[in-house]
Amino acid sequence: MRQFFKFLFASMLGFVLGSILLIFILVGIISAAVNSFDDEKVTDVKSNSMLFLDFQKPIVDRASKNPFENISFASFNTEGSTGLNTILENLRKAKEDKNIKGIYMELSTINSGIATVEEIRNALIDFKKSGKAIISYSEVYTQKSYYLASVADKIYMNPQGAMELKGLGAEIMFYKGLLDKIEVETQVIRHGRYKSAVEPFILDKMSADNRIQTRAFMQNIWNFMLGNIAASRKISVEELNTITNNFSIRVPEDAIKYQLVDKLVYKDEVIEELKTLTGKTKKDDSPQLITLSKYSKSPDKEKKSLKDPQIAIIYASGEIESGEGESDKIGSETLSKAIREARLNDKVKAIVLRVNSPGGSALASEVIWREAELANKVKPVIVSMGDVAASGGYYISAASRKIFASPNTITGSIGVFGLIFNAQKMLNNKLGITIDTVKTNRLSDFGSMTRPLTAEEKQIFQQGVEMVYDTFTKRVANGRKKSQASVDSIGQGRVWSGVEAKNIGLVDEFGGLQDAIAAAAKMAKLKKYRTVELPEFKDPIKALLSELGNEAETRYMSYKLGEEARYFNKATELLRMQGIQTRMPYNIDFY
Repeated sequence: MRQFFKFLFASMLGFVLGSILLIFILVGIISAAVNSFDDEKVTDVKSNSMLFLDFQKPIVDRASKNPFENISFASFNTEGSTGLNTILENLRKAKEDKNIKGIYMELSTINSGIATVEEIRNALIDFKKSGKAIISYSEVYTQKSYYLASVADKIYMNPQGAMELKGLGAEIMFYKGLLDKIEVETQVIRHGRYKSAVEPFILDKMSADNRIQTRAFMQNIWNFMLGNIAASRKISVEELNTITNNFSIRVPEDAIKYQLVDKLVYKDEVIEELKTLTGKTKKDDSPQLITLSKYSKSPDKEKKSLKDPQIAIIYASGEIESGEGESDKIGSETLSKAIREARLNDKVKAIVLRVNSPGGSALASEVIWREAELANKVKPVIVSMGDVAASGGYYISAASRKIFASPNTITGSIGVFGLIFNAQKMLNNKLGITIDTVKTNRLSDFGSMTRPLTAEEKQIFQQGVEMVYDTFTKRVANGRKKSQASVDSIGQGRVWSGVEAKNIGLVDEFGGLQDAIAAAAKMAKLKKYRTVELPEFKDPIKALLSELGNEAETRYMSYKLGEEARYFNKATELLRMQGIQTRMPYNIDFY
């Protein structure tokens, strides 16, 4: 009896403590949500204000307004991300706002792709047409942050700071040696001499073809960046390349010497200049700065009427998979439903499909393509490519009437592959595990990871890959008004930069999201319109529960592996792949 009461009281104590912990969690969530809702209050912009940009948060195409999604459940601090759509809209608004005197940027690292930076940079160039000043300051300029800063009228750097100008490089991790050690065989079926997504599992270094394509698109992107920096800073591209090759920016004074920075100053000196610009003359005054998040809540003079016809902006961001998908992935069911709703909605006169995807499932891509094709038959569908729209990302773009991309967009990769691991030797030799099989039919265990594929099974697998590649190239040929043979010649899984893609006809025009929207309005013959964004965000409670599990897993892996967690995540994604794939050979991130 004594033991019974002991366990009873222990259980009660555990329940009480658990309940108290849950209450604290709920209080933290509600508090963060209330703070988020407080941020929705309308902001009154004072005269002589400077719009303050720092881009500390990751930049995504469209940031969620769900108050729970921005909460870190480890600390209850809001983290979240910044939407590119919000940045572009507010730069447009600030250009015409008489209360905004200019823009002040504090730039270090920018957590986004280079094509996203390009869109922001172009919006800043458009802002400058108003005659308002842009000032940039940083303690450390990375190549990406300096590229953005180069449009500024004044570029300042800390006297003890640093600046990086060394060119672009690529590092790819290969797993073949590891797989050999644990006796796991990688069985690959693919079409496309450049389809190198499987190379890390079958080689110990880049193939010659992969090296050629990687060097080509990197060189194109670097040349484009240098050309724009040269134009902004009145320096020749040749001189910039010499500076880069010699690693000439070694101390802060070198940045002044080579005219890449205007002045070396401390933060307090910048603050004094900003005070003068914003009319703050008293000693204890602070500069009249307004953050992007606050400025987003200020009234917009160009607000559209609810009666205006609509252009639907449909966001396709992340890897492509079947089903509903997650917040950072493209679910074929979710995206195809959004396209279908826009097609059937008489108020929607045109569709802009914003694609930021390295690809994924071939079948899921086909499901989305079908809805885009149906929509394009009844109203204009325009594609705006972000940082990457390759493989399956290009597949779902092919049905559109016009494709916009940045010169720095990674695209193409028209190729197909399938991958099956054979762990028989690892199970037998390393773990002492044997497998015995019972089958009702000859090929009932086709695709098993416990034995190698037979010649017949490889032929069946290859037939499936060839069928998907044939369909893929037909979709592109029909959409781009090309022959299938010409698509095959520029396909083969090869990755292209936006510059190369435009030259070979995979892209129609250079431009960002706003350019695509303007083209959609023109095709639909709309003078007045308003935009609506799809798909709708998930229910906040469902998103909250999903986020709790995802964040715990992400934090644990980051804690254990640090920066190398990204390689583990990539390997895990490959192991989870189902069916034939149309995806990029690797993730690309420029620093």
